[in-house]
Amino acid sequence: MRADIVILAAGQGSRMKSSLPKVLHRIAGKPMLEHVIISAQHTQKKVGEGKIHVVIGHGAEQVKTALGHYDLNWVVQEEQLGTGHAVQQALPGCQGADVVLVLYGDVPLIHSSSLQSLLAASNGERLGLLTINLANPSGYGRIIRDGFGSIQAIVEDKDATPEQLAVNEVNTGIMAIPGSQADRWINSLKNDNAQQEFYLTDIVSMAVVEETPVIHVQPQIPIEVEGVNSRVQLMELERARQRQLANNLMINGVTVIDPERLDIRGDIKTGRDITLDINVVLEGDVELADNVCIEPGCIIRNSVIGEGVLIKANSIVENAHIGAGCEVGPFARLRPGTELQERARVGNFVEIKKTVVGKGSKVNHLSYIGDSELGDGVNIGAGTITCNYDGVNKFRTVIGDGAFIGSNSSLVAPVTVGSGATVGAGSTITKSVTDDQLAIARARQRNIEGWVRPTKK
Repeated sequence: MRADIVILAAGQGSRMKSSLPKVLHRIAGKPMLEHVIISAQHTQKKVGEGKIHVVIGHGAEQVKTALGHYDLNWVVQEEQLGTGHAVQQALPGCQGADVVLVLYGDVPLIHSSSLQSLLAASNGERLGLLTINLANPSGYGRIIRDGFGSIQAIVEDKDATPEQLAVNEVNTGIMAIPGSQADRWINSLKNDNAQQEFYLTDIVSMAVVEETPVIHVQPQIPIEVEGVNSRVQLMELERARQRQLANNLMINGVTVIDPERLDIRGDIKTGRDITLDINVVLEGDVELADNVCIEPGCIIRNSVIGEGVLIKANSIVENAHIGAGCEVGPFARLRPGTELQERARVGNFVEIKKTVVGKGSKVNHLSYIGDSELGDGVNIGAGTITCNYDGVNKFRTVIGDGAFIGSNSSLVAPVTVGSGATVGAGSTITKSVTDDQLAIARARQRNIEGWVRPTKK
């Protein structure tokens, strides 16, 4: 079955009070529209071929720029004249589809399984509606049934009678339209209603008149079909999505100390027996191997964390690769290009960038190591820095296996410290040190007798 999917994403979202198009506001690190696109892609993989059409209007170029890496047919709705009018703009690209599935760019948590159920029930022969029963249906179009329980129409909230307003089964807006009827029904829509808009929901009564069966499916959980019209609703869906993601982690063997204080903003791959403490943020593509422990307040972004790694409190790891058995932090920062090999240790207030730290090497305190290569078993003393930038160009520092760098040393790149070499504390090294040498580069100490401290005048 060819299922074409039309995602409506042209609205301005004035209640968001933002210059950013509404559908680009983020939930769990991704624009709302991207969540819908991903769900649409998963659905098409299950049901067959088809195209994804995205109808854009307000901030159209911003939306295309943000999500242009997806294979989509972009359709511009110059005037926002209602949902029926929006779908109409995409119909030329849907020719030959067995079914046209309509989704919304501001309903980000819709699950592929619910869409698959709707498409299966419709099968390109019936008009399928995704409905839900709400305790407070205010603002939603009501599902109107006859005495036999058959769906007869959808009446919008502003056009409903008091009797119709009492109905608590509502339209979510998501529907599966038979491809053979889509053109004729949608091109026949009228705008003789309170809003003077072309309502897509009016095709329900057309289907009833033509005796085309109208069926309904309901989502697994109500949050799937909740939309976002304000920042308050955005926050509510953010927390709901975070709870879903935390539950998925726990189901797969991760201990989450407090699901309400975990934020996942990307795609996470996890092993078993992982512990995530409070206020941990995982962003981008993150891989966590077995037995990883991440203490409170850490941010892990686009990184691979090996087996048995301990990341202590308040550390930031970005675009880094941490090998098995390493320890990081507390208060450490691993910047892009950092690679810690097995059992390496990076301690408090250490910053490392674009550097390989060899097996068992230690940078334990108050140091900056950038554009460097450290061998195995290296010890970097407190307060050491690699001076890798001359104001224009970056240079590399290479430190051999087993070297010892004394505290408060400056290594002025480009420079090499050989295997087994020692740099005395307080040295400024500007020339390479060969294997097993001791390098001391500091001013001779002078003790002056009879010196009198200055006094305040």
